[in-house]
Amino acid sequence: MLQRELEPAPTKITDLVKNLNIEFTELLDENIEAIELASEYIEENVVGKTSFADCLHIALATINRADILVSWNFKHIVNVDRIRG
Repeated sequence: MLQRELEPAPTKITDLVKNLNIEFTELLDENIEAIELASEYIEENVVGKTSFADCLHIALATINRADILVSWNFKHIVNVDRIRG
C-alpha cells in the first residue's frame, strides 16, 4: 500500500524511504483483518470514504503493533483529530 502511495511522490520522499535502515523496517501485505479494521474506521467516520488507503495503512500498523508508522500524509494520518478517532 505505502509503495503504491509513494509512486507519485517527489524524489526526496522516495529517497528517504529507500534509505530507511532495513534492520528496523518491515513491509506488510494487506490482509482481511486489516481491510475489516479499515472499513470500521470509515464506518465510524474517523476519515471520509475516499481515504480507505489511509485507513488501511493505519489498520496494518495497528494490527501489527508497529512502533512507528511512516507517512507524509498530514491530512488524514498525521493529524491529531484522526489519531484520536
